[in-house]
Amino acid sequence: MLRKILHPGMYAPKIDLSLLIIRLLAGGVMLTHGIPKLQKLLAGPPVQFADPLGMGAETSIILAIFAEVFCALLIVLGLFTRLASLPLLSTMLIALFVVHWNDPFAKQELALIYGALYAILLLTGAGKYSLDNVIFQKQSK
Repeated sequence: MLRKILHPGMYAPKIDLSLLIIRLLAGGVMLTHGIPKLQKLLAGPPVQFADPLGMGAETSIILAIFAEVFCALLIVLGLFTRLASLPLLSTMLIALFVVHWNDPFAKQELALIYGALYAILLLTGAGKYSLDNVIFQKQSK
């Protein structure tokens, strides 16, 4: 029993469970960042939001909401996971390298961790416990 627990082998069930946990955490917690932004936008003009790429505050908040709400929900569901991870990874890279570039590492750390999780999901996909698996397994039969 102890040998089975400590064995460094990469078993598919462990990987699939790990991807489920990553998706639920990375997507679910990101919603806590996106939903307040959505509420801010729905409260009406004028929109007060950072404009790190010079596209305007309203465009910036809409893009952030798209990533942090819509794409985060897709990640939680495991639906179009690789595609949904791209806007989230982009948002975290902008947060890390533009918005928080001059801040201390403690302020950059969260964007770095989220970015790493979205990069993992981009590379691996959603795993077995996902809607992606249900959809694409049916298509391959």
